[in-house]
Amino acid sequence: MEQSYNLKDLLSLFIRKIWWIIIGAVVGASAMFCYSKFYLPFEYSSHISMYVQSYKDINTNNSNNYNDINNSKQLINTYIEGLKDDAVMRAVGEKLVEQYGYDTIAGNFRMEDGNVAPDSLKSKISITSVTDTSALTIVSTTKNADISASICNILAEVSPEFIKNAVGVGALRTIDTAKSYYEPVSPNVTKNTIIGFAGGFMLVVLIVFIIDFLDNTVKDSETVNGKYEKAIIGEIQTFRHKKSKRKNNDESNGDNLITKDVPFNIIESYKLIRTNTVFSLSTSEKKVFAVSSANPSEGKSTTSANIAIAFAQTESKVLLIDADMRKPVIHKMFSLTNNSGLSTVIGKMNTFEESVHKNVIENLDILSAGPNAPNPSELLASEYFENLISELSQKYDYIILDTPPVNVVSDVLTIKNSIAGIMLVLKYGSTTYDDIESCMKKIQLADINMFGFILNEIENKHNSSYYKYKNKYDYGYSYDYGEKADKK
Repeated sequence: MEQSYNLKDLLSLFIRKIWWIIIGAVVGASAMFCYSKFYLPFEYSSHISMYVQSYKDINTNNSNNYNDINNSKQLINTYIEGLKDDAVMRAVGEKLVEQYGYDTIAGNFRMEDGNVAPDSLKSKISITSVTDTSALTIVSTTKNADISASICNILAEVSPEFIKNAVGVGALRTIDTAKSYYEPVSPNVTKNTIIGFAGGFMLVVLIVFIIDFLDNTVKDSETVNGKYEKAIIGEIQTFRHKKSKRKNNDESNGDNLITKDVPFNIIESYKLIRTNTVFSLSTSEKKVFAVSSANPSEGKSTTSANIAIAFAQTESKVLLIDADMRKPVIHKMFSLTNNSGLSTVIGKMNTFEESVHKNVIENLDILSAGPNAPNPSELLASEYFENLISELSQKYDYIILDTPPVNVVSDVLTIKNSIAGIMLVLKYGSTTYDDIESCMKKIQLADINMFGFILNEIENKHNSSYYKYKNKYDYGYSYDYGEKADKK
């Protein structure tokens, strides 16, 4: 599924994941702080300055001659390369071993044939020219302050002879000696902590973006509508009653409209679904429809129950049938017995009147699934079931069937002659477009009328204040309208 992003989309995405981003940044900062503070060794620097003198300058002792200074400047880059030569490094390494002993030096450098490896020593030394002068600066950084100073002093001691032999022009002079500084220059704990914070922040942002980019789940009703050219019958935001605790995605703990603390916007959403369903059924003689989903635990049973309640609240006579005889939950949602039900009615072990639960709420009857049957598909495909639905259609204004997931079993595909159509419940952030594709192919192959989709458990993708304002506005408008209507 191709996705495109604009600045608003990215900001919305990162705001929704802000706590993950903050945690990632804090973890990164903490990791770098601990790494710098307790793992990285302290390093100490020392430095020395050397001055390049041209041949003429040496012979005349005329340091104010402008041309001689320019000649010295031109020699600096040549001298810097000469100071980095392996022969110079080996000479410095030998004197370090003589001065501190092999074991001490081996703890600070990589050794080769009893001496310091030139590349190891070279990595501890920085030689740079001073802008617009004939001076160069040597900086040495090691884990030992005294060794850092010694490297600078030894290099200043041995380098003039090497430079004289190699270049043959000019000379190097020093004014002072390098000193030991016992204040560590590395690690910079503050700097590293900031880098860790920024790194953790950027890493989590990147991960969030990649996960969202690769996410193939449904999060936008407009995309679903445009892709499949089917109506969006309704959208239901996530809501949980205070006493409702779902376990193992069991819809028996689902939320329904008869509980007192259902948010107003949820009630209005189901009323809109009811209205859209009436329009969908307007061209059909049958007022029987099925509610299903692509996969288990996507909210089809809760949705079926709430649609039935919404219809019953219009004083229409409604029958809710739990046609999911493999994993029935409707009876649990309404705290009903399930000793007999659809399976025993179709199996002719009980009559409909013996099995139906009358007026579970006003105007709503419920036929539970009944005991588990070994052949639910065959029962639903039977002529007896078709005749039963046809007969019940004369008694009820609307019949709603909660059916098994389309991608799991084919039960719902066998009842096309008994229903006017089917609506598919999609779970926000869970149902994938591949799941929908598979469902649509099966529904089309069975030649079942597809009413559209209900997007369920939508997270507050946009600013939550929008929903609060919208709900407050809707409530106020509905209240005012109803009050005025009553006065008339």
